[in-house]
Amino acid sequence: MKARLVEYREIAPNTRHFEFEALEWQAAFVPGQFLSVTANVAGDDITRAYSVASPPDGNRFAFCANLVTDGHLSPLLFSLRAGDEIDFKGPYGAFILRRPVSDSIFVATGTGIAPFRSILLSKLREHRDHRFTLIFGVRHEHGLLYDDEWRGLAAEYSNFDYQPTLTRPLEHWIGRTGRVQPHVLEALGERRDMDVYICGLREMVDEMRLQLKTAGLDRKRIIYEKYD
Repeated sequence: MKARLVEYREIAPNTRHFEFEALEWQAAFVPGQFLSVTANVAGDDITRAYSVASPPDGNRFAFCANLVTDGHLSPLLFSLRAGDEIDFKGPYGAFILRRPVSDSIFVATGTGIAPFRSILLSKLREHRDHRFTLIFGVRHEHGLLYDDEWRGLAAEYSNFDYQPTLTRPLEHWIGRTGRVQPHVLEALGERRDMDVYICGLREMVDEMRLQLKTAGLDRKRIIYEKYD
């Protein structure tokens, strides 16, 4: 299937939000799922998975991607201009809200925030009777992707709590600091009836899972997606 790039915007250094319009497909994905993008690069067919970073909206969908200068597909993605087309397949993946929905903690680092944007923008209003906490960890403040949106949602929805944390904060930063793991355990507290969704680099995800299991959280309540 093909999709046409409608627009893009820089949301952090070397990080873009891409808006696409599918040409022969209605965006029948479940928030949290991903699409596979395929391109021929230097004679090789390269496929990369990108989480959808937007709620279902007709034939529109969005990606959030970093530029990897020596990567195979991201340089091609970053070379696109409005009107250019990509080939994709999907949707795929089971990184979606479990049923029945429970109070939940969402844990993200870097572009691992993408599926949570899809989930929260489409599900917060529907599940006002459940509490959702987003713990988002990055190195620097400028890496807090969609920060204004999260703060806006926290102001609008009393059941949503946004907790950004920085590992390399500047002196003016008055928020949380350090890695996400201790903040997640703090948010969990003594409760063991919550779901914890984790998305980010493999090392963080594996460490977070281990700490949650050690704390006594049932493994079925730990939903994760990781990448290298």
